[in-house]
Amino acid sequence: MAAVRLCRCRCRALLSRVRGAPRALRGLAAGPEMHFGFQSVTEEERREKIYQVFESVAKKYDVMNDSMTLGIHRVWKDILVHKMNPSPGTLLLDVAGGTGDIAFRFINYVRAVRERQLQRKLKHHQNLSWQEIFENYQEDKSDSLGDSQVVVCDINREMLKVGKQKAQHLGYSEGLSWVLGNAEELPFDDDMFDVYTIAFGIRNVTRIDLALEEAYRVLKPGGRFLCLEFSHVSNPLLSRLYDLYSFQVIPVLGEVIAGDWKSYQYLVESIRRFPPQEELKAMIEDAGFFKVDYENLNFGIVAIHSGFKL
Repeated sequence: MAAVRLCRCRCRALLSRVRGAPRALRGLAAGPEMHFGFQSVTEEERREKIYQVFESVAKKYDVMNDSMTLGIHRVWKDILVHKMNPSPGTLLLDVAGGTGDIAFRFINYVRAVRERQLQRKLKHHQNLSWQEIFENYQEDKSDSLGDSQVVVCDINREMLKVGKQKAQHLGYSEGLSWVLGNAEELPFDDDMFDVYTIAFGIRNVTRIDLALEEAYRVLKPGGRFLCLEFSHVSNPLLSRLYDLYSFQVIPVLGEVIAGDWKSYQYLVESIRRFPPQEELKAMIEDAGFFKVDYENLNFGIVAIHSGFKL
Protein backbone atom coordinates (compact mmCIF):
# COMPACT_ATOMS: atom_id res chain seq x y z
CA MET A 1 0.00 0.00 0.00
CA ALA A 2 2.88 2.33 0.73
CA ALA A 3 4.13 1.84 -2.83
CA VAL A 4 0.66 2.60 -4.22
CA ARG A 5 0.47 5.80 -2.16
CA LEU A 6 3.95 6.73 -3.40
CA CYS A 7 2.87 6.18 -7.00
CA ARG A 8 -0.25 8.32 -6.51
CA CYS A 9 1.82 11.05 -4.86
CA ARG A 10 4.24 10.99 -7.76
CA CYS A 11 1.38 11.24 -10.24
CA ARG A 12 0.01 14.27 -8.38
CA ALA A 13 3.49 15.79 -8.28
CA LEU A 14 3.83 15.24 -12.02
CA LEU A 15 0.50 16.93 -12.70
CA SER A 16 1.41 19.79 -10.38
CA ARG A 17 4.06 20.68 -12.94
CA VAL A 18 1.36 21.23 -15.55
CA ARG A 19 1.44 24.90 -16.28
CA GLY A 20 -1.34 27.02 -14.97
CA ALA A 21 -0.82 29.65 -17.68
CA PRO A 22 0.72 28.82 -21.08
CA ARG A 23 3.41 30.90 -22.70
CA ALA A 24 2.38 33.54 -25.19
CA LEU A 25 0.33 31.72 -27.79
CA ARG A 26 2.36 31.35 -30.95
CA GLY A 27 0.82 30.87 -34.36
CA LEU A 28 -2.81 31.19 -33.20
CA ALA A 29 -3.68 34.14 -35.40
CA ALA A 30 -5.52 33.61 -38.65
CA GLY A 31 -2.17 33.59 -40.43
CA PRO A 32 -1.45 32.37 -43.95
CA GLU A 33 -3.67 30.10 -45.99
CA MET A 34 -3.56 26.42 -44.97
CA HIS A 35 -5.27 23.19 -45.98
CA PHE A 36 -8.11 21.24 -44.43
CA GLY A 37 -7.96 18.14 -46.58
CA PHE A 38 -8.18 19.53 -50.10
CA GLN A 39 -9.85 22.77 -48.96
CA SER A 40 -7.96 26.05 -48.52
CA VAL A 41 -8.63 27.60 -45.11
CA THR A 42 -7.04 29.95 -42.56
CA GLU A 43 -5.18 28.64 -39.51
CA GLU A 44 -8.11 29.50 -37.29
CA GLU A 45 -10.60 27.75 -39.59
CA ARG A 46 -8.40 24.66 -39.84
CA ARG A 47 -8.07 24.44 -36.07
CA GLU A 48 -11.82 24.73 -35.57
CA LYS A 49 -12.69 22.26 -38.32
CA ILE A 50 -10.30 19.61 -37.01
CA TYR A 51 -11.66 20.07 -33.49
CA GLN A 52 -15.17 19.49 -34.86
CA VAL A 53 -14.03 16.37 -36.74
CA PHE A 54 -12.78 14.65 -33.58
CA GLU A 55 -15.66 15.90 -31.47
CA SER A 56 -17.94 14.26 -34.03
CA VAL A 57 -16.14 10.91 -34.33
CA ALA A 58 -14.92 10.43 -30.73
CA LYS A 59 -17.49 7.81 -29.70
CA LYS A 60 -16.89 5.72 -32.84
CA TYR A 61 -13.19 6.48 -33.19
CA ASP A 62 -11.89 3.09 -32.05
CA VAL A 63 -14.52 1.13 -33.98
CA MET A 64 -13.67 3.06 -37.14
CA ASN A 65 -9.94 2.44 -36.66
CA ASP A 66 -10.62 -1.29 -36.58
CA SER A 67 -12.91 -1.09 -39.61
CA MET A 68 -10.68 1.13 -41.76
CA THR A 69 -7.47 -0.81 -41.15
CA LEU A 70 -9.01 -4.27 -40.66
CA GLY A 71 -7.50 -4.17 -37.18
CA ILE A 72 -3.93 -3.65 -38.42
CA HIS A 73 -3.66 -0.36 -36.50
CA ARG A 74 -3.37 -2.50 -33.36
CA VAL A 75 -0.22 -4.14 -34.74
CA TRP A 76 1.24 -0.76 -35.73
CA LYS A 77 0.69 0.56 -32.20
CA ASP A 78 2.23 -2.58 -30.70
CA ILE A 79 5.31 -2.05 -32.88
CA LEU A 80 5.53 1.57 -31.71
CA VAL A 81 5.55 0.56 -28.03
CA HIS A 82 8.05 -2.26 -28.63
CA LYS A 83 10.27 0.23 -30.44
CA MET A 84 9.98 2.51 -27.41
CA ASN A 85 10.93 -0.41 -25.13
CA PRO A 86 10.05 1.44 -21.90
CA SER A 87 11.43 0.30 -18.57
CA PRO A 88 9.95 0.78 -15.09
CA GLY A 89 10.33 4.41 -14.07
CA THR A 90 9.76 5.81 -17.58
CA LEU A 91 7.73 9.04 -17.80
CA LEU A 92 5.75 9.10 -21.04
CA LEU A 93 3.80 11.93 -22.61
CA ASP A 94 1.32 10.65 -25.20
CA VAL A 95 0.05 13.60 -27.23
CA ALA A 96 -3.21 13.41 -29.19
CA GLY A 97 -3.73 10.12 -27.38
CA GLY A 98 -7.33 10.76 -26.32
CA THR A 99 -8.77 7.24 -26.40
CA GLY A 100 -5.76 5.78 -24.61
CA ASP A 101 -4.52 3.13 -27.06
CA ILE A 102 -0.82 3.97 -26.64
CA ALA A 103 -1.13 4.66 -22.91
CA PHE A 104 -2.74 1.28 -22.19
CA ARG A 105 -0.11 -0.53 -24.26
CA PHE A 106 2.64 1.34 -22.41
CA ILE A 107 1.19 0.28 -19.04
CA ASN A 108 0.88 -3.36 -20.16
CA TYR A 109 4.45 -3.38 -21.47
CA VAL A 110 5.95 -1.86 -18.31
CA ARG A 111 3.95 -4.23 -16.12
CA ALA A 112 5.33 -7.20 -18.09
CA VAL A 113 8.90 -5.90 -17.73
CA ARG A 114 8.34 -5.29 -14.02
CA GLU A 115 6.95 -8.81 -13.55
CA ARG A 116 10.02 -10.34 -15.22
CA GLN A 117 12.26 -8.26 -12.94
CA LEU A 118 10.40 -9.55 -9.88
CA GLN A 119 10.70 -13.14 -11.06
CA ARG A 120 14.46 -12.75 -11.52
CA LYS A 121 14.73 -11.15 -8.10
CA LEU A 122 12.90 -14.06 -6.45
CA LYS A 123 15.24 -16.58 -8.08
CA HIS A 124 18.13 -14.91 -6.27
CA HIS A 125 16.42 -15.37 -2.89
CA GLN A 126 16.36 -19.15 -2.74
CA ASN A 127 17.47 -19.18 0.91
CA LEU A 128 14.53 -17.10 2.16
CA SER A 129 11.57 -18.71 3.87
CA TRP A 130 8.27 -19.01 2.00
CA GLN A 131 6.81 -16.27 4.22
CA GLU A 132 9.69 -13.90 3.45
CA ILE A 133 9.43 -14.58 -0.28
CA PHE A 134 5.67 -13.99 -0.17
CA GLU A 135 6.01 -10.71 1.74
CA ASN A 136 8.77 -9.42 -0.55
CA TYR A 137 6.78 -10.35 -3.64
CA GLN A 138 3.59 -8.68 -2.39
CA GLU A 139 5.48 -5.52 -1.47
CA ASP A 140 7.11 -5.26 -4.89
CA LYS A 141 3.95 -6.36 -6.71
CA SER A 142 1.98 -3.44 -5.23
CA ASP A 143 4.06 -1.10 -7.40
CA SER A 144 3.48 -2.90 -10.68
CA LEU A 145 4.76 -0.01 -12.81
CA GLY A 146 7.96 0.73 -10.90
CA ASP A 147 7.09 4.45 -10.68
CA SER A 148 6.31 4.72 -14.40
CA GLN A 149 3.76 7.34 -15.42
CA VAL A 150 1.93 8.12 -18.63
CA VAL A 151 0.21 11.44 -19.24
CA VAL A 152 -2.33 11.46 -22.07
CA CYS A 153 -2.65 14.97 -23.52
CA ASP A 154 -5.33 15.81 -26.07
CA ILE A 155 -6.89 19.05 -27.26
CA ASN A 156 -10.34 17.49 -27.61
CA ARG A 157 -12.54 17.05 -24.53
CA GLU A 158 -14.70 14.37 -26.16
CA MET A 159 -11.69 12.23 -27.06
CA LEU A 160 -10.39 12.49 -23.49
CA LYS A 161 -13.84 11.61 -22.18
CA VAL A 162 -13.89 8.43 -24.28
CA GLY A 163 -10.38 7.56 -23.11
CA LYS A 164 -11.26 7.97 -19.44
CA GLN A 165 -14.34 5.79 -19.87
CA LYS A 166 -12.23 3.10 -21.56
CA ALA A 167 -9.63 3.25 -18.78
CA GLN A 168 -12.30 2.81 -16.14
CA HIS A 169 -13.91 -0.07 -18.04
CA LEU A 170 -10.57 -1.84 -18.60
CA GLY A 171 -9.30 -1.22 -15.07
CA TYR A 172 -6.46 1.20 -15.79
CA SER A 173 -5.85 3.82 -13.11
CA GLU A 174 -2.37 3.45 -11.62
CA GLY A 175 0.24 5.67 -13.24
CA LEU A 176 -2.24 7.21 -15.69
CA SER A 177 -3.42 10.81 -15.96
CA TRP A 178 -5.33 12.88 -18.52
CA VAL A 179 -4.63 16.49 -19.48
CA LEU A 180 -6.46 18.81 -21.85
CA GLY A 181 -3.82 20.55 -23.91
CA ASN A 182 -2.67 21.75 -27.32
CA ALA A 183 0.28 19.98 -28.99
CA GLU A 184 1.47 23.36 -30.24
CA GLU A 185 1.45 24.89 -26.75
CA LEU A 186 1.93 22.06 -24.25
CA PRO A 187 1.01 22.90 -20.64
CA PHE A 188 4.14 21.27 -19.18
CA ASP A 189 7.52 22.40 -17.89
CA ASP A 190 10.74 22.03 -19.87
CA ASP A 191 12.77 18.79 -19.65
CA MET A 192 9.95 16.84 -18.02
CA PHE A 193 9.43 13.53 -19.89
CA ASP A 194 11.58 10.58 -20.94
CA VAL A 195 9.51 9.75 -24.03
CA TYR A 196 7.07 11.69 -26.20
CA THR A 197 4.70 9.79 -28.49
CA ILE A 198 2.14 11.00 -30.99
CA ALA A 199 0.19 8.36 -32.94
CA PHE A 200 -1.99 9.45 -35.85
CA GLY A 201 -2.08 12.94 -34.39
CA ILE A 202 0.66 15.12 -35.86
CA ARG A 203 -1.13 15.18 -39.22
CA ASN A 204 -3.98 17.02 -37.51
CA VAL A 205 -2.05 19.76 -35.74
CA THR A 206 -2.26 23.18 -37.35
CA ARG A 207 1.47 23.93 -37.18
CA ILE A 208 3.65 20.81 -37.29
CA ASP A 209 6.77 22.87 -36.69
CA LEU A 210 5.41 24.25 -33.41
CA ALA A 211 4.31 20.79 -32.26
CA LEU A 212 7.81 19.44 -32.91
CA GLU A 213 9.41 22.35 -31.05
CA GLU A 214 7.13 21.66 -28.09
CA ALA A 215 7.99 17.96 -28.17
CA TYR A 216 11.67 18.87 -27.99
CA ARG A 217 11.10 21.37 -25.16
CA VAL A 218 9.26 19.00 -22.79
CA LEU A 219 11.62 16.06 -23.29
CA LYS A 220 14.52 15.55 -20.92
CA PRO A 221 18.03 15.52 -22.42
CA GLY A 222 18.39 12.00 -23.77
CA GLY A 223 14.63 11.75 -24.22
CA ARG A 224 13.05 10.12 -27.24
CA PHE A 225 10.48 11.35 -29.75
CA LEU A 226 8.32 8.75 -31.53
CA CYS A 227 5.70 9.50 -34.16
CA LEU A 228 3.39 6.94 -35.77
CA GLU A 229 1.54 8.37 -38.74
CA PHE A 230 0.00 7.55 -42.10
CA SER A 231 2.58 8.24 -44.79
CA HIS A 232 3.28 7.75 -48.49
CA VAL A 233 3.34 4.42 -50.35
CA SER A 234 6.27 4.11 -52.73
CA ASN A 235 5.05 1.16 -54.81
CA PRO A 236 3.01 2.63 -57.72
CA LEU A 237 0.60 -0.31 -58.04
CA LEU A 238 -0.02 -0.53 -54.31
CA SER A 239 -0.40 3.24 -54.17
CA ARG A 240 -3.20 3.13 -56.76
CA LEU A 241 -4.99 0.35 -54.89
CA TYR A 242 -4.55 2.23 -51.62
CA ASP A 243 -6.00 5.40 -53.16
CA LEU A 244 -8.97 3.47 -54.50
CA TYR A 245 -9.66 1.95 -51.08
CA SER A 246 -9.12 5.25 -49.28
CA PHE A 247 -11.41 7.41 -51.41
CA GLN A 248 -14.07 4.87 -52.33
CA VAL A 249 -14.36 2.76 -49.16
CA ILE A 250 -13.27 4.72 -46.08
CA PRO A 251 -15.80 7.59 -46.38
CA VAL A 252 -18.56 5.02 -46.92
CA LEU A 253 -17.49 3.19 -43.75
CA GLY A 254 -17.53 6.53 -41.96
CA GLU A 255 -21.10 7.15 -43.03
CA VAL A 256 -22.30 3.63 -42.18
CA ILE A 257 -20.51 3.20 -38.85
CA ALA A 258 -20.10 6.75 -37.51
CA GLY A 259 -22.78 8.57 -39.51
CA ASP A 260 -20.10 10.97 -40.72
CA TRP A 261 -18.94 10.90 -44.33
CA LYS A 262 -17.23 14.31 -44.27
CA SER A 263 -14.89 13.58 -41.35
CA TYR A 264 -13.51 10.48 -43.03
CA GLN A 265 -13.29 12.22 -46.39
CA TYR A 266 -11.08 14.74 -44.56
CA LEU A 267 -9.03 11.86 -43.12
CA VAL A 268 -8.07 10.43 -46.51
CA GLU A 269 -7.45 13.89 -47.99
CA SER A 270 -5.27 14.91 -45.02
CA ILE A 271 -3.08 11.83 -45.52
CA ARG A 272 -2.38 12.95 -49.11
CA ARG A 273 -1.49 16.44 -47.86
CA PHE A 274 0.86 15.16 -45.15
CA PRO A 275 4.63 15.48 -45.76
CA PRO A 276 6.34 12.32 -47.08
CA GLN A 277 8.79 10.41 -44.92
CA GLU A 278 11.99 12.26 -45.84
CA GLU A 279 10.35 15.68 -45.52
CA LEU A 280 8.98 14.88 -42.06
CA LYS A 281 12.42 13.55 -41.08
CA ALA A 282 13.95 16.90 -42.07
CA MET A 283 11.31 18.79 -40.06
CA ILE A 284 12.09 16.71 -36.97
CA GLU A 285 15.79 17.46 -37.41
CA ASP A 286 15.02 21.17 -37.82
CA ALA A 287 13.29 21.08 -34.42
CA GLY A 288 16.62 20.06 -32.86
CA PHE A 289 16.39 16.25 -32.70
CA PHE A 290 19.36 14.00 -33.44
CA LYS A 291 19.67 10.45 -34.80
CA VAL A 292 16.38 10.90 -36.64
CA ASP A 293 15.24 7.94 -38.71
CA TYR A 294 12.05 6.22 -39.74
CA GLU A 295 10.67 2.77 -40.39
CA ASN A 296 8.03 2.12 -43.02
CA LEU A 297 5.29 -0.34 -42.13
CA ASN A 298 3.15 -2.05 -44.76
CA PHE A 299 5.09 -0.51 -47.65
CA GLY A 300 4.82 3.01 -46.24
CA ILE A 301 1.11 3.12 -45.54
CA VAL A 302 2.32 4.21 -42.12
CA ALA A 303 5.76 5.16 -40.83
CA ILE A 304 7.35 5.44 -37.39
CA HIS A 305 9.73 8.38 -37.05
CA SER A 306 12.20 8.44 -34.15
CA GLY A 307 14.55 11.08 -32.80
CA PHE A 308 16.48 11.96 -29.65
CA LYS A 309 17.01 15.14 -27.66
CA LEU A 310 20.73 15.15 -26.92
